[in-house]
Amino acid sequence: MKNVLSFLFIFLLSSCNSNGKRPLLGETEYQQKLNASYKDATTSPLKKKDLKNFNGLDFFAVDSSFIVTANLTRIENAPVFEMATTTDRKPLYKEYGLLRFKINGQDLELTIYQSQDDLRDEKYKDYLFLPFTDNTSGNESYGGGRYMDVMITDIKDDNTIELNFNNTYNPYCAYNDDYSCPLTPRKNHLDIEVKAGIKAFKKN
Repeated sequence: MKNVLSFLFIFLLSSCNSNGKRPLLGETEYQQKLNASYKDATTSPLKKKDLKNFNGLDFFAVDSSFIVTANLTRIENAPVFEMATTTDRKPLYKEYGLLRFKINGQDLELTIYQSQDDLRDEKYKDYLFLPFTDNTSGNESYGGGRYMDVMITDIKDDNTIELNFNNTYNPYCAYNDDYSCPLTPRKNHLDIEVKAGIKAFKKN
């Protein structure tokens, strides 16, 4: 019996540490993938000193009340404009549409954008850009707002789309001032606390 228990212990230990890798941190697959990307020096926006001590990003607890269905109203013939960033860079965007939805019974609206620069890249031409601030911005979450990626192919035939605020991320500028990041337009402020998704980063 003692030998059997010893074997089981060794088996479990080796299973948990296969290939010498620790399990990815994160409550969901999205969080695990984001943590893996930030831990990898080839893809991480973190500064060297922050990467050295990186143990995972901070997230609010996953909350299903922040997974909502939004009605999309497309904006036809929207002009191309230069979006303000944290630097002198002026990327080109268009307003793609208005998203209307409810969170905890409150009517809310956000404008979603399409990068005109990314249209040249086959990899990103399906991406839409949804930046927002809320009443946690500057406190529990990054003051410059958070981003959500939405795909054109996610839009259903009835012009609805699921928004999952648990799957948000910070602009790279939240981690490293060397990056140039779009500034969240004032119209995209939500007058609620979005306690879901990524939290503010505590730099070392």
